[in-house]
Amino acid sequence: MAAGRQPVFITSPAASSTTTSIETGVFTTGDAIVSKKPDTAFLYAGVESQESTASGAQSDLAAKAAKLIARIKALGVADKDLNTAGYSVGPVYTPNGQTVSGYRASEQLQITWHSVDTVGKALDAIVQEGGATSVGVSFGLADPKAAQAEARTLAIADARSRAQAMAAAAGVRLGQVIRVSDLTSSGVPSARFDIGAAAPAATQVPVGELNVSVSVEVDFAIA
Repeated sequence: MAAGRQPVFITSPAASSTTTSIETGVFTTGDAIVSKKPDTAFLYAGVESQESTASGAQSDLAAKAAKLIARIKALGVADKDLNTAGYSVGPVYTPNGQTVSGYRASEQLQITWHSVDTVGKALDAIVQEGGATSVGVSFGLADPKAAQAEARTLAIADARSRAQAMAAAAGVRLGQVIRVSDLTSSGVPSARFDIGAAAPAATQVPVGELNVSVSVEVDFAIA
């Protein structure tokens, strides 16, 4: 991958029909990592029901989902921060796979939670009072672009430092920047934890930090 490429000093023929001049340059890569404490959590809560008929499973699920949603809203979650992440109704087959033994309905909700230090208490309330049978959590940044911009500045500085070292070793002076390319894959990683139904004891969810990585390629002319 280009992000792992060592800085190199190159020369290449210039494309010209009337001259044979040589363009020279130093092509380098730079990397940087910025660590930030997450400021947003994404909670996942699900309920399910199994009955002998599809309509029965769906009706029972609706009652369970209504209870869960009411508890989530009672925690102060705004409508814009509560979304349906999945909904399904389907048959359940006997072990031999030949006969339908019932129907299962399930619904998963995603909650944007703006207080990362109270995630454990929120999960406990969702399970113990809201009836959720599965929960999960992931963390992120409300404004990842700010952290990416900070890391990008550091990565370009890293590339310049490498290029200056290469130029000094080659006995030339570094010129102006010819091109800058961002090699970073899109998005900020955020681990998701599926922790099942919370136990009666208070749930502990350490927040930690997220690493925002940026890689760039910077091409310099030779002065």
